[in-house]
Amino acid sequence: MRLLLYNIRYGTGHGNSYHLPLPFTGFFKKSTVNFTRILNFIGSVNPDIVALVEVDTGSYRTGYFCQAQTVADTLGYNLVVEPKYKDNSLARKVPVLRQQGNAILTKQSVEHYHFHYFEEGMKKLVIQTDLRAVAVFIVHLSLKYRHRQNQLEQLHALTQETDKEVIIAGDFNTFWGSRELNLFLAATGLQNANLGNAPSHPSHAPVRQIDFILHSPGIRIDNFYIPDVRLSDHSPLVCDFSCVLT
Repeated sequence: MRLLLYNIRYGTGHGNSYHLPLPFTGFFKKSTVNFTRILNFIGSVNPDIVALVEVDTGSYRTGYFCQAQTVADTLGYNLVVEPKYKDNSLARKVPVLRQQGNAILTKQSVEHYHFHYFEEGMKKLVIQTDLRAVAVFIVHLSLKYRHRQNQLEQLHALTQETDKEVIIAGDFNTFWGSRELNLFLAATGLQNANLGNAPSHPSHAPVRQIDFILHSPGIRIDNFYIPDVRLSDHSPLVCDFSCVLT
């Protein structure tokens, strides 16, 4: 199967125009044109599973359409999507912020899905989607190192509750380097699909590995690559994998 992980930055784009006329002005601009390019890219990759981070679920930027739903309807996926802030958080009361979420799309039947929430950090959402043989977790970890470490501890506990093979995909914000994950990988037994530790951020000149696809030992990685696509500040990750029969 093919998995695409992509932090699409709400479709708001990347490059010099994002910071014109003022820094980060692009965050508030309408995203229709750039999102159409992202949609076409996803279609060209033809993944079986799409993990989308930073999805607009229906603000004015998209014309009040959910980006993930548009991908699902256009390309034929089953969809699980949710705003990434907890119901009682201040962010759920702020326009635009309350429409910011993460999503998983799959061509397989979804057996079960669950929204978990970290105890710390602003971005608390963990989407767990159980497919036939794999439990897929989508995350967007905190910008704060201490919060990230606590979130990883909770994520470890979640992976112990399933008897399926595990994939964790998302933006881990590991600004101190991939070594931040060493204890987590040792505790869970998960492995990094990106064996060469290739960077994915920023997309125009990648120097940081902050986007990860982690997997349990029963999953074999058949191919992994990072396309040179600059429709977001993150590059997409593409991973072909298969489950090893035991």
